[in-house]
Amino acid sequence: MAFGRLERTEKPKPMGEINMTPLIDVMLVLLVIFMIAAPLMTSSLHLDLPKSEAARPSEAPQFIAIGLQPDGSLWLGEARLDKRQLQQRLMELGKARPELEVQLRADRSVPYGQVAELIGWCQSAGLSRIAFVAESVATSPP
Repeated sequence: MAFGRLERTEKPKPMGEINMTPLIDVMLVLLVIFMIAAPLMTSSLHLDLPKSEAARPSEAPQFIAIGLQPDGSLWLGEARLDKRQLQQRLMELGKARPELEVQLRADRSVPYGQVAELIGWCQSAGLSRIAFVAESVATSPP
């Protein structure tokens, strides 16, 4: 009687290596996402403004008021200062109390560049809480 061949073939062995291609693809996608999102997070201006329909000063217990008039004159509280004096005073206040809120009162006709420059002085002095003060619509003159 012939039974034929009784060969035994070996079963395939399990793969002992990890396929790295999908992991690399996922990591590259995450890297691109973070490369795009990182500059957007660092260039944003952090403001702690109150959420209200009516424009009112915030209830911050400690603040300094800075005024900017159309002619370029700068006011710290009730005192008129030039640029150098204001920068010096902001540095002193920033070192003494960095938690102070700066309430910025700028005339609507002041160019944006001057307002941005003033915000830069505040941030370089260590004062990062900046609020923009405006009049409410009901009390503004026609």
